Amino acid sequence: MLQTVFLTMLTVVLVRSQYTEETITYTQCTDGYEWDPVRQQCKDIDECDIVPDACKGGMKCVNHYGGYLCLPKTAQIIVNNEQPQQETPAAEASSGAATGSIAASSVATSGVVPGGGFMASATAVAGPEVQTGRNNFVIRRNPADPQRIPSNPSHRIQCAAGYEQSEHNVCQDIDECTSGTHNCREDQVCINLRGSFTCQCLPGYQKRGEQCVDIDECTVPPYCHQRCVNTPGSFYCQCNPGFQLAANNYTCVDINECDASNQCAQQCYNILGSFICQCNQGYELSSDRLSCEDIDECRTSSYLCQYQCVNEPGKFSCMCPQGYQVVRSRTCQDINECETTNECREDEMCWNYHGGFRCYPRNPCQDPYVLTSENRCVCPVSNAMCREGPQSIVYKYMSIRSDRSVPSDIFQIQATTIYANTINTFRIKSGNENGEFYLRQTSPVSAMLVLVKSLSGPREYIVDLEMLTVSSIGTFRTSSVLRLTIIVGPFSF
Repeated sequence: MLQTVFLTMLTVVLVRSQYTEETITYTQCTDGYEWDPVRQQCKDIDECDIVPDACKGGMKCVNHYGGYLCLPKTAQIIVNNEQPQQETPAAEASSGAATGSIAASSVATSGVVPGGGFMASATAVAGPEVQTGRNNFVIRRNPADPQRIPSNPSHRIQCAAGYEQSEHNVCQDIDECTSGTHNCREDQVCINLRGSFTCQCLPGYQKRGEQCVDIDECTVPPYCHQRCVNTPGSFYCQCNPGFQLAANNYTCVDINECDASNQCAQQCYNILGSFICQCNQGYELSSDRLSCEDIDECRTSSYLCQYQCVNEPGKFSCMCPQGYQVVRSRTCQDINECETTNECREDEMCWNYHGGFRCYPRNPCQDPYVLTSENRCVCPVSNAMCREGPQSIVYKYMSIRSDRSVPSDIFQIQATTIYANTINTFRIKSGNENGEFYLRQTSPVSAMLVLVKSLSGPREYIVDLEMLTVSSIGTFRTSSVLRLTIIVGPFSF
């Protein structure tokens, strides 16, 4: 019995002597922790404090060991400080975040290694040589093989679900997405998490239950400026006619059709989202609102020209008949051929009338009358033939327009020689067979020829106006004739 006790104690001494070498401390911390040189252990990093705007969308940041959670502001956090009966995997914290609460255990009590793994407690690892800490543990190496980690199962660590022991004897995350151990659907993307993984939908889709359904971006304005077209997993913007997408593919800008593809025949005016065509003066838009058609101004009004309207492309012009010229673009004025060119002989005089001219003899006197002055023929008293005819004949010429309004005073006759104790009377001797004229005496020595019927030309009238002179005592009687040639022009102008 004493021999057995002695051997046992000797064995213990030998074992102790083999572990008198220097200890090796693992100071490399897992993600979410940093080394505390004062406490000589890993401490949790408070990401909510150092990461600016860690949570978005109105979520609140909740720090926990090895990371942080983004929870709704209405989420309730419940901390469980009871003594755990068994090691709780870190995946339970992830499960609690999905429901808006966290079930947290005391790390010091349960021996959970921050970062999702578990560290062997003092009762799990045999021997007092193994020290436990908050992410720092010390293992005495075997002097015979200082690089070898003891293979005794009592020296191995137990990792939570989603973690596995590394060659450095620490718990490391299992990438289920890379290893293919996830259960995400074909239309989902696997995202690896610490100790777990999650299945996310492709961009443009959202989860509804276990399925991914398309997000109708067009129902969430204002994505597009004008029109939005939803497509599976995406959308695109369209513009109304007359607009085109800008470089950002969202905004619509006006198309200047007048520069890009001018369809107008003459004038183009760009307006917002469209354009309008206008025509030059003398044209009007056709039914297609693009082409221009000539306006026949001559058809629209009969008062544009005094004589004749001639339509031309985009305009019109006025014409006058022969013997007239256009003045002020629209009216007709008689051409005085007697002042320009005429064909009268030297023994003839040119007489201009409305629309033409005529040549009359410079000496109109017929036997037995002789010319005493211009256009005045006198019959000598000594000639017996003159006793039955007028003493003198005066030749006069005048022109009137066709369709002149009636009644109208057109010519005045007046005695050139006044004798004492005489009475003058006036009458139309000839040329008024149809009663177109009327002679009204206006004074003892004058009378007015009045047109009482409208005349249409071209036509010539020769009217003899006679003045009878009788002595008041009846001693003598004489007459004088004014032979008036009236030329009615062919037009009313």
